[in-house]
Amino acid sequence: MKKAYTLLFTVLIMFSCNQSKDKKETVESSELPLDSITAITKEAYIYGFPMVDNYRIQYDYYEDSTSSEFKASWNHLGNIARVFTPKDIAVQTPNSDTPYSWSGLDLRAEPIVLTFPEIESNRYYSVQFIDAYTFNFDYLGTRTSGNKAGSYLITGPDWNGEIPEGIDRVVKSETNLISAVYRTQLFDPEDIEKVKEIQATYKMEPLSSFINSQSPTDISKIDFINPLSPEEQKTSLDFFRIMNFALQYCPVNPTEKALMERFAKIGIGTGLEFDVQKLSPEVQKAMQKGMHDAWAVDFAEIKKKIDGGEITSGDLFGTRAYLKNDYLKRMAAAVLGIYGNSKEEAMYPFYAVDSDGNKLDATTNKYTLHFAEGELPPVNAFWSLTMYKLPESLLVENPINRYLLNSPMLPSFVKDKDGGITLYIQNESPGKAKESNWLPAPKGPFVTIMRLYWAKEAALDGSWKRPALNLLKN
Repeated sequence: MKKAYTLLFTVLIMFSCNQSKDKKETVESSELPLDSITAITKEAYIYGFPMVDNYRIQYDYYEDSTSSEFKASWNHLGNIARVFTPKDIAVQTPNSDTPYSWSGLDLRAEPIVLTFPEIESNRYYSVQFIDAYTFNFDYLGTRTSGNKAGSYLITGPDWNGEIPEGIDRVVKSETNLISAVYRTQLFDPEDIEKVKEIQATYKMEPLSSFINSQSPTDISKIDFINPLSPEEQKTSLDFFRIMNFALQYCPVNPTEKALMERFAKIGIGTGLEFDVQKLSPEVQKAMQKGMHDAWAVDFAEIKKKIDGGEITSGDLFGTRAYLKNDYLKRMAAAVLGIYGNSKEEAMYPFYAVDSDGNKLDATTNKYTLHFAEGELPPVNAFWSLTMYKLPESLLVENPINRYLLNSPMLPSFVKDKDGGITLYIQNESPGKAKESNWLPAPKGPFVTIMRLYWAKEAALDGSWKRPALNLLKN
């Protein structure tokens, strides 16, 4: 076949640890048409995007202590005793309702024990466990384990040890590197000192420390590689080198064996070397087309369905079993709001267009969102509405430093004559009399996201509908 139709990879990888160390497996040279290379690349890119973006964030949060986004070293807890602001730029569509505590867990050597104090019954808190695939594989907190004190064992995929006394439940991960994301409800600005006290009592320690035994032999330190920037992730073929690095800490799921065999044909997989410099210009072009098509065709199509309400946030976040290996939904979740909660924990009604179907833009437009009396979002915990500028999907600088409106603010909202509440979404103040109900918007395109924490059944089953976002006409 012509050289332009040939992809050559000769890679040696070690067999798994239960096989002889002297034996090596060779991925033999494979010949693929360029259109097949493009198709596999697109599939692998959609599959791997959440993993590569997750790696970027984990690197900034837990590995690179010089990063402005650094939270804490691996297996330590970093408490952020404030809510997110426009200065926080690592995560798209950040939540600014609940001060966070962040931890990256490396579960290769031994499990980690998380211990929680008793928390007052009216305060919501949660711990979201996210694996390297970005599946929300489990939760602790108000909804799942209650606000009582307790200790929980977090294990990797290979741990099968004895569960010690004093452990309330075991949380098992499919991957060895995960994130534990804590959210602690803040009632109002004056409540921040109480939140700090609660955060200070969150405890994290290795299992050996919890049971007062000798720690296991030290495992080798991971030699982390530099991540790509969000923009580079969209176009650079080095994306697949990062993907291979992340995959080595993710045992192959039985449902994905055939998928991984297909990816291996273009050098993508655990133990495989991906070197862009060894690819011919024709192959590089074919792979870049695959990346382009993932955005221009597949992502664009699902984004239209999301904007139109055909697919909701509740369809995008969850466990592997819930998502049923729908990798495009997993990619969309990572692009539009990585680390979003599963719908049982929080729902995210999303506003990208107004009631006439036009994209939101506050350069000159003004909008209103009206809740009739008795029709506020149905929640067991609380709800909020947060503003994000586009294309960054980040919080918006504004003169009153207000990034959201939420249910704890209800006493300060001005009610309509009919007893309902109207929120004003625009760039300039609607006037002092209405300013308590004002959500400042950028002078340009934006989206708003509603958050329903621990939503009630009416929201989960769809009987409650979000109100329309209406263009305010002069």
